[in-house]
Amino acid sequence: MGGFFGVASKNDCVFDLFFGTDYHSHLGTRRAGMVTYDKEKGFDRAIHNIENSPFRTKFDRDANSMKGNLGIGCISDYEPQPLLIRSHHGTYAITTVGKINNADAIADKLLQSSHSHFFEMSGGLINATELVATMINQKENFIEGIQYAQELIDGSLTMLIMTPKGIYAARDKMGRTPVAIGKKKDAYCAAFESFAYLNLGYSDYKELGPGEIVVITPEGMKTLVQPGKDMKICTFLWIYYGYPSSSYEGINVEQMRYQCGAKLAKRDTVRPDTVAGVPDSGTAHAVGYANESGIPFSRPFIKYTPTWPRSFMPTIQTQRNLIAKMKLIPVHDLIQGKRLLLIDDSIVRGTQMRGTTQFLYQSGAKEVHIRPACPPLLYGCKYLNFSRSSSEMDLITRQVIRDMEGDDRFARLDAYSNPETAEYQEMVRHIGERLDFTSLRYHRLDDMIESVGLDRSKLCTYCWDGRE
Repeated sequence: MGGFFGVASKNDCVFDLFFGTDYHSHLGTRRAGMVTYDKEKGFDRAIHNIENSPFRTKFDRDANSMKGNLGIGCISDYEPQPLLIRSHHGTYAITTVGKINNADAIADKLLQSSHSHFFEMSGGLINATELVATMINQKENFIEGIQYAQELIDGSLTMLIMTPKGIYAARDKMGRTPVAIGKKKDAYCAAFESFAYLNLGYSDYKELGPGEIVVITPEGMKTLVQPGKDMKICTFLWIYYGYPSSSYEGINVEQMRYQCGAKLAKRDTVRPDTVAGVPDSGTAHAVGYANESGIPFSRPFIKYTPTWPRSFMPTIQTQRNLIAKMKLIPVHDLIQGKRLLLIDDSIVRGTQMRGTTQFLYQSGAKEVHIRPACPPLLYGCKYLNFSRSSSEMDLITRQVIRDMEGDDRFARLDAYSNPETAEYQEMVRHIGERLDFTSLRYHRLDDMIESVGLDRSKLCTYCWDGRE
């Protein structure tokens, strides 16, 4: 995953760029970068590894030396970016968010049709943003190039492109990820997260539609390509990745999570002593559950954050599990002898939730009931880099179904996505037993969609039901 921020100002933009980019730190853990353009200095770029140190620490010195009235920045989970590109379009900076499933095929096509070349990153992978820039450079102008790239890509692609004249913002053709435009006196900005510009003095100006392309300058914003009618925005943005103060398609993340928890409560029959959320994204879901059910909300463990920024997260799964556990500090008076109902945003592999449950039992919990805020994850995401998993067999659901079916064909996955079937109920029972929960009840897909409030045709639900 990743996030970006861009600003076009009549004055120096570095302050806004620095903090606007930093406000996206929850979306990435590996790389970050900023590029500015000044009429006298030209382009200036800084990229740093943020795996062991937060964005502000790594870029504080750069922010004090860079200058310009145009700038783009990004937080990335994968490739280093923004990139500076020199082509027949002139010199420009580019940053992207998305996923390219057919990167090798596109690279081969470009290598055969032109004299292109690509730098390989560690592990032999091509920098996805570099690949996008190469596709754009095949066309005569940026608009044709952006649309060409979006058509070639199997996956999703949202981007910012900065030239000496302004910043192009292009939302994915199916709107899987957002782009929000903010405005204040003498400046415009573009952001993945709509809250990122509010404390910088900007107000909401526009949210781009699917496939919409605009250009922002210090003087204003102009639409170059009108939005399409079809949209498939990622539902998981509200469930997990989105920051509580953000809104997508006019729907606030925190409010959606309250509604999500309330619908979980309406279908539940368990009466625990307290309701709690796994920090951080599970907390709002738990508040919604508690408000609806009347069961007291509590915080039986506290997430220790002063020296454990989210950016410090090892790539080795066993180490990630250990770090996740070390961040949670128990409040024994709220756990000892209690029947707890715990809400997390999702269950992926199940290893962290199993560890959390054991942690609560060891701290004296009498019962631990688990209520994920979304349905069982049955498919790996095709459109966004939400997980570093290389195989769908990392999913706890696939492992349990394989054990139930006795083979790897998964011919009846539809049955396991329908909460009314015996197959679904049996899968959930096996997962609960394997992870040592007192009880397990997932959120239903229809209830989750209703919690968002958009028509189902506008939401991507692929990871839960396989529908594209």
